[in-house]
Amino acid sequence: MNASTQPVLVRAGSAETLQDGAASLITLLADSDGTQGALTANRATLRKGSPGAPAHFHTRATEMFFVLGGSLRVLLGDRIVTLEAGDFVTVPPRLPHAFAPARDEEADVLVAFTPGMDRFDYYRLLERVYRGEADVEDIKASSERYDNHYCASPLWQAEVAGV
Repeated sequence: MNASTQPVLVRAGSAETLQDGAASLITLLADSDGTQGALTANRATLRKGSPGAPAHFHTRATEMFFVLGGSLRVLLGDRIVTLEAGDFVTVPPRLPHAFAPARDEEADVLVAFTPGMDRFDYYRLLERVYRGEADVEDIKASSERYDNHYCASPLWQAEVAGV
């Protein structure tokens, strides 16, 4: 087999897990360099009260969410949907989106990007910010590199504020 036909196998016990917030874990599964650019995948474990991810968009990839367990609120442009275990949604490039567990719920989510984007260092940056080893300015400076562009969403802000 050549490198482009090799499977990517990640055992649960050896996957790198990062903490990017007090109530949020990211388990790294497959980055772009290991899939020859086909996809990037991680598992997001969002406990009750996790703020999830603020409104943002990507310019080069479709992001996909498959809810493994719990309940997930997702901003999709100008609407908010709630996904339950077994639900799946794709978010095309440039569509503003955000996500967090539903109120008083947890969410366990498989997240994937296609084509793949080098994202693992971005998640490591989020963990460094959480630990106080980096700051929000570092995240802003990385937006082009990681194709993660934050944007305003009054709808999402009202949703997470409970208005």
